[in-house]
Amino acid sequence: MATTKSWIKAARLRTLPLALSGILAGSGLAWFYGTFSGLVSALAIVTATLLQVFSNFANDYGDFQKGTDNRHRVGPVRTMQGGEINKTEMKRGMFTVGLLSLLFGVWLVYEGTWHKSKIAFAAFIGFGILSLLAAYFYTAGKKSYGYIGLGDLSVFLFFGLLPVLGTFYLNAARLETLSILPALSLGFFGTGVLNLNNMRDIENDRRSKKITLASRMGENLSRMYHAGLIIFGWGAAILFTAIEHRSLWQWLFLLSLPLFVRDLVQIARIREARQLDPFLKRLSLSTLLFTILFGAGLILS
Repeated sequence: MATTKSWIKAARLRTLPLALSGILAGSGLAWFYGTFSGLVSALAIVTATLLQVFSNFANDYGDFQKGTDNRHRVGPVRTMQGGEINKTEMKRGMFTVGLLSLLFGVWLVYEGTWHKSKIAFAAFIGFGILSLLAAYFYTAGKKSYGYIGLGDLSVFLFFGLLPVLGTFYLNAARLETLSILPALSLGFFGTGVLNLNNMRDIENDRRSKKITLASRMGENLSRMYHAGLIIFGWGAAILFTAIEHRSLWQWLFLLSLPLFVRDLVQIARIREARQLDPFLKRLSLSTLLFTILFGAGLILS
């Protein structure tokens, strides 16, 4: 029987900062534009956390079923790979967490849209179901899109555009055109985390016939692509702040820039794929810090 420790391991807590960053950014933007709702933002945080855990369970399940999690894999040993959680237990875990995320998601969408727009309510319910399906079919199922090079696009959408703009809309019942710029920043940074993961696993993914952008581009182009993601992410945030400037507090997020620059320099010098693993967690935490400072700047301004 799977232990609590094994379930915590399968939940991959180090991925949660990235999952929450989009929600925090959307909430900060809602505060900035005077439309913040504490209940909506709290429900969005709970829903996003549950959805990320469901995604991690499904990823563990899918990669194990396809044989990608094997002795050649560079990253940490997954729970199904190590025999800590069996197939039946993981299916139950996915069902339980998926159901909870759906229930909290419906509550969230009800609070954010029901009394303002029934059309928006239906649309966001659709987005929620799409998010669950996307989380599952990333690596699980016979036609998982994470195995045909669409992972980067998925992360860009589900860690950037949808959480930031979705959270903002559920708070405000409208969208601000310029809010797409911080959403782009989070999308680029989230894709950067995935790219690091795929750079680390290039050789094993090729052996397992898992197609990723990194396995297609190779090591050198993947590094250039990664640098571009980080640079464009920062460019979008700086552009938003310059256009919507109200106070010097809005530049508070620049305090996190040295962390991004340091990691880019170190990643450029790494020659062994195994050494990339710590940078996944570091970029996730740097993104969270960036988001907290960005949000704090919006609130203080």
